[in-house]
Amino acid sequence: MPEGHALHRLARRQQRLLGGQRLNVSSPQGRFAHEAALLNGMVFRRAEAWGKHLIHRYDNGGASERGRGTAVTRRIVHIHLGIYGAFREESLPMPEPTGQVRMRLIGDEIGIDLRGPNACEIYTPEDLERLVGRLGPDPLRGDADPEVAWQAIKKSKRAIGSLLMDQKVLAGVGNIYRAEVLFRAGVEPHRTGVTITREEFDEMWSDLLHLMPIGVRRGHIHVVRPEDDNGAPAYAVDRPRTYVYRRAGEPCRLCSTPVLTEVMEGRNLFWCPSCQS
Repeated sequence: MPEGHALHRLARRQQRLLGGQRLNVSSPQGRFAHEAALLNGMVFRRAEAWGKHLIHRYDNGGASERGRGTAVTRRIVHIHLGIYGAFREESLPMPEPTGQVRMRLIGDEIGIDLRGPNACEIYTPEDLERLVGRLGPDPLRGDADPEVAWQAIKKSKRAIGSLLMDQKVLAGVGNIYRAEVLFRAGVEPHRTGVTITREEFDEMWSDLLHLMPIGVRRGHIHVVRPEDDNGAPAYAVDRPRTYVYRRAGEPCRLCSTPVLTEVMEGRNLFWCPSCQS
């Protein structure tokens, strides 16, 4: 599942490609057909992300286009890619749809297909308010309040390795950022929230504020400091090096202790038992 930086990067790109354009919207698959008919011909106003959720905003055009006295109609689309969801861009004219295309957006110069999302639905403003209300602060948003996350962590007896992945505590943090931020802070992932000091939390929050925007700009998660970015290659040929993520059994880049792994609440956890003692 894409981590939060990927959704913010996607929102920025779609804003550049489609912002201000009147779109042709359809659902070749048919599962979004009614909603697509409501959106068809509307103007794509904004794309933004909250954690791992993507939001599209539409309206029925500017005042000069609507005519005097015509009411403004606004629509919100909520998209959650889940594990299998993906967007694909095509130059115009777009080819005939192949596979299960949930939503097709055609702008002035480019078209975008959405396949396999966990959710693709029209939201009311109240729906969006409820979604945002159950998410923790997103380090990539300017309105993020770290105090909300700190209050949740300091009272919890759950492991900090679980809390960092809980979208109700911190929105957008996934498995890679979880493992790497804990390593960079020297925090053992099994420690409970109540044992985390404010200084440790502040360090991890600051690290997320530093690392996640790099992921947005570069398209990949970069977590290894320049002085440590050497030695064993990354876990995949097209990915930057990590300290511990997907390096189970390999020597730690700093102390050579074998990296440990286990499953924590259904997700693979990686840590160095020496650097994170």
